[in-house]
Amino acid sequence: MQFSEQWLRSWADPSLGTDELSYLLTMAGLEVEEVGSAAPAFTGVVIAEVKEVVPHENADRLRVTRVDAGTGELVQIVCGAPNVAVGLKVPCALPGAVLPGDFRIKPTKMRGVESNGMLCSGKELGVPDEADGLLVLPADAPVGQSIRDYLGLDDAIFTLKITPNRADCLSIRGIAREVAALTGCALEPVAIAPVVPVHDAVLPVTIESKEGCGRYLGRVIRNVDASRPTPEWMKRRLERSGIRSISAVVDVTNYILLEQGQPMHAFDLNALEGGIVVRQASEGETLLCLNEKTVTLDPSFMVIADEAKALAIAGVMGGEASGVTAASRDIFLESAFFAPTAIAGRARQLGFGSDSSFRFERGVDHALQRDAMERATALILAVCGGEAGPITEATGTLPATASVTVRTARVSRVLGIELGHDAIGAIFRRLGFTTRDSGDCHEVVSPSFRFDIAIEEDLIEEIARVHGYDAIPAEAPGARLRMLPLPEDRLPRSVVRRKVAAREYQEVVNYAFVAEAWERDFAGNADPVRLINPIASHMSVMRSSLIGGLVNGLAANLNRKQPRVRIFELARVFLKSEDGTVRQPERLAALAWGGRACEQWGIRSERVDFFDIKADVEALLYPRRAEYRKAEHPAFHPGRCAQVLLDGKVVGVIGELHPRWVQSYDLPSAPVAFELDYAALETVRLVKAKAVSKFQSVRRDLALVVDDAVDAGAMLGTFRSAAAPNVTDVALFDVYRGKGVEEGKKSLAFSVTLQHDERTLTDEDVEASVAVLLAAVSAQHAAILRA
Repeated sequence: MQFSEQWLRSWADPSLGTDELSYLLTMAGLEVEEVGSAAPAFTGVVIAEVKEVVPHENADRLRVTRVDAGTGELVQIVCGAPNVAVGLKVPCALPGAVLPGDFRIKPTKMRGVESNGMLCSGKELGVPDEADGLLVLPADAPVGQSIRDYLGLDDAIFTLKITPNRADCLSIRGIAREVAALTGCALEPVAIAPVVPVHDAVLPVTIESKEGCGRYLGRVIRNVDASRPTPEWMKRRLERSGIRSISAVVDVTNYILLEQGQPMHAFDLNALEGGIVVRQASEGETLLCLNEKTVTLDPSFMVIADEAKALAIAGVMGGEASGVTAASRDIFLESAFFAPTAIAGRARQLGFGSDSSFRFERGVDHALQRDAMERATALILAVCGGEAGPITEATGTLPATASVTVRTARVSRVLGIELGHDAIGAIFRRLGFTTRDSGDCHEVVSPSFRFDIAIEEDLIEEIARVHGYDAIPAEAPGARLRMLPLPEDRLPRSVVRRKVAAREYQEVVNYAFVAEAWERDFAGNADPVRLINPIASHMSVMRSSLIGGLVNGLAANLNRKQPRVRIFELARVFLKSEDGTVRQPERLAALAWGGRACEQWGIRSERVDFFDIKADVEALLYPRRAEYRKAEHPAFHPGRCAQVLLDGKVVGVIGELHPRWVQSYDLPSAPVAFELDYAALETVRLVKAKAVSKFQSVRRDLALVVDDAVDAGAMLGTFRSAAAPNVTDVALFDVYRGKGVEEGKKSLAFSVTLQHDERTLTDEDVEASVAVLLAAVSAQHAAILRA
């Protein structure tokens, strides 16, 4: 919504400057996007009357003029404008004037003839003007007056970003009503008096689409001179509101749209056949619109028609055949209310919009049509002459007004300030709401121009808006806090995040909405949780794994030439249960690619591998020991992937990305990654104090021959479960295949550490413990000591 500040102040003139008014409107919810000037800055330009024009003796295209600029004597000025003539009133820049662009006027000679000023065009002053040459002013323009004062060029142009729920502010009337309510200044609307009919000619009006058209008013005006020029004051207000002047009758309807907020249309009465019918369009019905586009309609569109044809698309645009031209003598003026649901989306279907559709689809005051008709009639008669007939009115279904209850205590609780019952009532009355006291409540009925009041919170928002958001103190909420127990066997998320970050990973946050291909590739999920209304076609399902987002993050970093990438994410995944419900467990996933360490001279450059990321997993799970079992996973290399187990339960997976996805997602080499259940990470074992043994430990190395298929991790698990006395640690330190070991076998070398808390171990103690270990692995894995 664009409008002139001077026009607004003719309705409501608060004691605020332009900047203060702009801030007030913005803070009240009517965001001011821009405040511009009606014209650029210039000085020293006055209105002058051309008294004499003679040819220049040394130039064919120049004229020597003598003008009356109100200085007491005629001023000689050389002018090259083609339209200069005796008797014209034009802008004149006298010596000392400064025009836009810091162009200074001073006495000079032009082709040997003295010139003491400059006669100006609209372009030279930065004023819109279609004339080729000087800006011609009305004959009654006062000589000597500043052109800035005469044309109101010190005006400011406001551009508001009106939200869809505030269609009542798409007019000077509505904005002035807001300003008066916000500041308490007087509201001085234009007086609208009924126009007395001088003939009885009418057109019958029938509303067939009663749900879409709540009210339709029409009036016949005869003997109109539509060729008369639009008054300068009206053209100026239209232009400063972003609407081009077309013709007197059309300009009046546009002026009413801006001033009152009521879209209107004028038909050429001689182009109509019979009465007016408001109906739904017939299938395939066509209409040539005023924008010279022919449209094909269907029954979802409502049209204004006569007995033979459609004349206009209701609430959107009139037809070319019935439009008013300069030759029109008799017109039919309409003013209607169309339900927003009947107009919304119709302009978009046609591929064009209009100021009328913009307002109707948001909501027009359904009590405004008669005032708008009387105001438009009076302006047409004043500008174009003519004789008005009586108003014909037909009604359909009008919006119902409902009462909303506002509790004073609720207002205080929501806004955090104490507003008295009477103060709240005063705010409602300033906004034009009808109120009735009901104990500690207000029963509020919204006016016909407000479509956005439905619940108590809507009215509380109005109270806050008018009271002023700045007047609501920004106080921190205060309350008694109770310290909640923090279980010792659970780690806070912040601690888990810090542990991962300490391993040189950086946290990322990805969308939970992912491409269906990611679910298929990285999770083997053919039936993911689908979104009914996805935000994008490539984000149509919910993730069941975090791996896809990390691979995508890796690709983004590689595209930006990052040589080393280590990222992690702690977030929820979405899994379908057998009963159709969706589980949302949390998981921690991490991915590493590039060098094992940052490039430097002291460490040889080596690529990160499976065992590096396995060390990261063990560091996160410490002091608990995880087991690793060879596995297959859709995201990982079939020979370089393992399940992570805690206490025999699978809690995650670790591995190198599958070569297929490395190629498919254009990665230079395979990253390694893991994904763990967060529940396994946050659960820790309670620390138990234990004295450190003062006695020396004993180490025994066991080289065991087993089948190639036996996992070293399984054997380590067997050692631990054997519970051999005095054994404090068992670790794998060598794997051997070759000479001295049968084909299909391998040798696994384990170091066994033994220690007693109260004495030195004897050879018998050590041998007994080792025997227990050997018996366990022999029974479980058919292991034998290597010769």
